[in-house]
Parts: sequence; C-alpha cells; structure tokens
Amino acid sequence: MKLDEVREKYLEFFKKREHAVIESVSLLPENDPTTLFISSGMQPLLPYFLGKEHPKGKRVTDSQRCFRAEDIEEVGDNRHTTYFEMLGNWSFGDYFKQEQIQWFFEFLTKEINLDSKKLYVTVFEGDEKSGIPKDIESAEIWEKLFGGSERISYYGADKNWWSRAGSPEQMPAGEPGGSDTEVFYDFGTEHDKSFGEECHPNCDCGRFMEIGNSVFMEYVKQEDGSFAHLPLKNVDFGGGLERITAASNDDSDIFNIDTIASVIKKIEKVSGKSYADNKKAFRVIADHVRASENIIKDGIIPSNTEQGYILRRLIRRAVRFGDVLGIKLSDITDGNEEIIKEEEKFRKTLEKGLKEFEKISSRGNISGSDAFVLFTTYGFPLELTLELALEKDLNIDEAEFRDKMREHQELSRKGAQQKFKGGLADHSEMSTKYHTATHLLLRALKDVLGEDVAQKGSNITAERMRFDFSWGEKMTDEQKQKVEEIVNTKIKEGLEVTNEKTDGKITYTIGNNKGDYSVELCGGPHVENTSGLGNFKIKKEEASSAGIRRIKAVLE
Repeated sequence: MKLDEVREKYLEFFKKREHAVIESVSLLPENDPTTLFISSGMQPLLPYFLGKEHPKGKRVTDSQRCFRAEDIEEVGDNRHTTYFEMLGNWSFGDYFKQEQIQWFFEFLTKEINLDSKKLYVTVFEGDEKSGIPKDIESAEIWEKLFGGSERISYYGADKNWWSRAGSPEQMPAGEPGGSDTEVFYDFGTEHDKSFGEECHPNCDCGRFMEIGNSVFMEYVKQEDGSFAHLPLKNVDFGGGLERITAASNDDSDIFNIDTIASVIKKIEKVSGKSYADNKKAFRVIADHVRASENIIKDGIIPSNTEQGYILRRLIRRAVRFGDVLGIKLSDITDGNEEIIKEEEKFRKTLEKGLKEFEKISSRGNISGSDAFVLFTTYGFPLELTLELALEKDLNIDEAEFRDKMREHQELSRKGAQQKFKGGLADHSEMSTKYHTATHLLLRALKDVLGEDVAQKGSNITAERMRFDFSWGEKMTDEQKQKVEEIVNTKIKEGLEVTNEKTDGKITYTIGNNKGDYSVELCGGPHVENTSGLGNFKIKKEEASSAGIRRIKAVLE
C-alpha cells in the first residue's frame, strides 16, 4: 500500500465510528513552552485530556505531522526517522479499552489486511510501589481477539506507561497518566543474537516493529504521591503512519515506502551509487532532508538556538553523509534556499574541522576527549573521525568518547526538563517575577491586539523574558507603548496572585476585589502580588517565525 492510501483508510475508518477528523497542526507547538517540536499526536490535545471541552466533540481523529530530535542519532537503521506522521484517535471521556483495542485490531486486520498471527502486543504489568494494578483488562481483550495468550507480553512502566514526565514515581502532583498497550508487527526476519539470546517484541534486532500504542489515561498523581482516578477516562492512540505502511507491505525497511523511496531513488540517480550498498548514508540523507524541508515549511531557519539549532544539526549531518556518497544536498532538494545556504556555510566549518583533525592526529592515537571536541565543535560524527583515523592507522578511545557523550546527553536531558517549568531557567526570585509578568503581558496583548492572540512559547532567566505570540505583522510603536502602559498599570495596582487546584489542574488568577484581570492554567512559580515586579519595559519586538512575533522585555 501507499502511504496516502493507509492514511485515508484510517481516517475514514474512525470517521465511520463517529470521530471528527481534525487537521494536522504546525510542527511548532502552540502555547506550549515545554518542548521545541510537536512530537506526538496527543501533544496539541493535552488541554482536552485535562478537562477542556473539545469543539469537535468527545471523539476525534487525525494524522499529525511530528518531529523527534532525540531520534537524530538513531537514524540509519531500518525503522527510525526524525520526521513522521502519527495517526491518532482520541476519546475524551467516551469509549475506553474494549472499543479502542477491538477497533485498532479490526483496522489492521480488515482494512489493511495484516495477518493477525503476525501481531504481538504488550501490556502494563503494574507498579506495586505506586499502587497501580496490572492491566488484566487489556490482556483479556487481546486474548479473545487472538484466541490465546501466546503473543501477549507484560512490561513495566519503562515500556507500558505514559505520562509527560515518565514513570509514575517521576510524575509531579497533578500530572495525568496511564497504562498503555503497544502493538508490534512481526516481519519474521532472523534474530540477531547480538541483541540478546531471546527475541521479544521490544527487541531491537529488526524482527519486530511497533506500529501502534493505545494509552488509557485514567490516573492523576496526588500531592501525597498516591494515584487517583481522573473524573473522565480518556483514550490516546498514536500509530506511526510510515511504520503501518511498511507493515502493510510486509517490508521491514521503512525507507522502502513510496514517499521516502522517491527520495532514495533521487539520491541513487545523483550519486550513481546503490541504496543496497550504502544504506546508512542514504537513510540519513533521505530522512534529514525530508525533515528539514518540513521544518522550514513551518517558518524555521537554521540558527544556533532552539528549533533553528535542531534544523542546522539535521542539515549538517546530511551534508556529512552526502560527502560519503559524493553528492551535495543542493542536488536533491529542488532548490531549497535555506538548505543550500546552510550547506555552503557548513562546508567552511568542515574545512576547519579537517585542519583540527590533522593537528590532533599528528600527536598519535586520538583520545575520546579529542573525538568529542571534533563532534561538538566541528560537527564530526564518531564515524567520520574513525574513518579518518583508519586512513592514518590510528586508534580512537571509543569508550572515553561514549562516556563524554553520555555526560553531554545527560546535561541536555536536564536542560530539556527545565522546559517543563514553564520556560524558566530557574526558580529564583527574579525569574519568578518575570514569569508572573508574562501573564500580564499576554493579557495586555489581547487587550491591544485582540483575543485571537495566543502564547507560542517563552524563555525566562533572572535577567530578562522572551515571549512568543501569534500575530501576523510588526507591532506599531503605539501598540507597544499601550501594552507597556497596561502592564505597568496592573503592576502599580498591586493585584493579588492566587491559585486554585481543581481535578489536578492549577489555575492562576491575577486580580483584586474589582475583578480578575488574568486567569490562566499554569503550573509555574508566581509572586503573591504584582506590586513588587518593578517597571516593565519592552526592549525589542521582532519576528520569530511565520505568523509568530517575539517580545524581549525586562523589569527595571
């Protein structure tokens, strides 16, 4: 089957089951400072799992464009891509496990004709420490559909539990979560024992591929660490469109589906080399170019910060693998100016990196620290450094390099976790003041520009705030002045800042006995009264991306 055909069949299947079809949103999160990109279908829908009523009703379905930066280094095998579409269907307090499991099974076996004997599933084994029981209900439903339990496996929270924060013990109070059941397709390929003696659904040898995950969101964590049931039980399903398409063709190589194969064929034509003999290079280039084009389409350009940095990293990694094949990205991107410009810029950096390598290699074998510097400063992947070292008959301390990479990734992970604090670098007194001021700023922007203005992200330090919002044109000097005046008026009025927790949601209100000025769902830190914020001053107002403006401001 072709990718478009699978997507159409899926949406039509759930449309017939009273689901409203909704459009895919941008790869750039809307009003969500916790992440750089949309990485799952449920991400834009989180407010509706927390109680907000969806305008399309209790049942919705879509195919959401997604990007996962954490998979960049994984690209090169037969299944990982950074850019993909995620098929989704959701129930906001409507149907639950029985309907969801049965429907997905029916879609796979009747709509796209997968052999049910090639389907394997995993379910949650429970978490005794958190008091969450084993998901026997899901297992029993699968057992009836399969006619036995041989293809059902139980796993812990690291595999079959979902929340934004991770495992139950990592979840903060007020965070929703739930067990999940994953579906795997068995391609029947020979097991590679380098991945373990026994093969199983979560084995990385290539035999099994996960094609769908149904999350049953029914719990919310309490202040005392226990778990209570949400007022409404919700279903969050996500299935990789590319992976399901690969399964429909019984081909374990996701890069053979029609939409990616077309890029592969273009690379073969330009390079004069075959995909079969150069799979990793072909896969990296095809995925990274495809992802880059989609990110650029949504208004991002290469830079040294946030989304722009990720885009730059993608293009540069593709350039490096392009050199392996002797091609330029400009030969396969149909004239994408941003990719071409970034390729030209990187080639100058590459030259500097080669000079640095020559300097390092002149001293003899290469340490892991030197290889790490080549990677982080000059963009040299370990594979490139190994190749260059081999030419000079030198060794590289790969163990030390991987230790450095783990340290680097841990720091990056901790940095990403900071984003769950509402875009704050810390919870210092000044950062807390700035965070409170963002609420006043958003309300003032709505007062001046209109109620359609929405927050698109924020970044706060103890020295300043950066606030992104939806607006299609440059603000006038009069508009900026009016916003400043409103914010400073509300600061001088000494408005109280209060919070109320309902059903796990925290609502912050800024106002006085004359009425509320700002009311928002927010889990970040706030001052108790606006009077101590100081004087609010807009330093700069500029474009951030297509349809997004950015304000940089300080409290003096």
